[in-house]
Amino acid sequence: MTAVLVSLVVFIVLLVAVFGFIGWRDRKRLSSPEDSAAARDARSDQERYAAERHGVQGEVWRRGQTPNSM
Repeated sequence: MTAVLVSLVVFIVLLVAVFGFIGWRDRKRLSSPEDSAAARDARSDQERYAAERHGVQGEVWRRGQTPNSM
C-alpha cells in the first residue's frame, strides 16, 4: 500500500514538473515585440478601412438625397 502511494505521489510530482516546465518554456514564445507591433499595425489598418468604408457609405447615402425633397 505504501509503495502505491509513494509511486502515485512521485507520478503527480513529475506531472506537475513537466507541466510547469512546458508552461515556463512556452511563455517566452507567446509574444514578442514584433508580435505586438504587428497586432498594433493590423488594428490600425482595420480601423482605417472601417473609417473609409463608413465615409463612402455616407457619401452614397447623401448622393441619393435631393436638396429640395420636401
